Amino acid sequence: MQGKQEELLVKVVAEVVKRLQSQGEEPLVPIGISNRHIHLSQRDLDVLFGEGYQLTKLKDLKQPGQYAAKETVTIIGPKGSFEGVRILGPVRAETQLEISLSDGFKLGIKAPVKESGKIENTPGIKIKGPVGTVEKAQGVIAALRHIHMPPDFANRFGFKDKDLVKVVVGGERETQFHNVLLRVSESYALEMHLDTDEANACGVANDDLARIVKD
Repeated sequence: MQGKQEELLVKVVAEVVKRLQSQGEEPLVPIGISNRHIHLSQRDLDVLFGEGYQLTKLKDLKQPGQYAAKETVTIIGPKGSFEGVRILGPVRAETQLEISLSDGFKLGIKAPVKESGKIENTPGIKIKGPVGTVEKAQGVIAALRHIHMPPDFANRFGFKDKDLVKVVVGGERETQFHNVLLRVSESYALEMHLDTDEANACGVANDDLARIVKD
């Protein structure tokens, strides 16, 4: 029951934001805060959980087709570890761990700020599951702050895929983020992703609205 209520809440929030955007004159974007998480390849999922294992959906995420799985893993670095790291589905071609810079200090890893999917020349990590352990030579990043954007919104405000923009977050700790990457696609719902370090620095919460400013 709780899972269905959470899915309904996500849909309601998305619809409210969509209506606000259609009525407003400014390019406002809802914020989604990303805690540390991992995307797994099927190959690594098989080693960690057993041959042919399929992820179990816990709840849908705002991005269509993306979901948080019930399954978690332990990630182990040179200096420390984190248990209960959530797997996000569906499986990907390559395994990728996304952490904050603060997480990197505990793990003993200097994670580079990279666009998702750009894992070349990144640090590796050990991943422990209930059945086995995987040691990756690369795949750890601190995600470059970015906005998922549908084409109709981009066209309305004159944005295009791969633009770098500024985003202003209001409130008591007003902050301006620079070098925010736009990712425009029919498969995206409008949402800006910040990690926990960035969100805590400006005191924002999930679904708070920020304003996009062209550089």
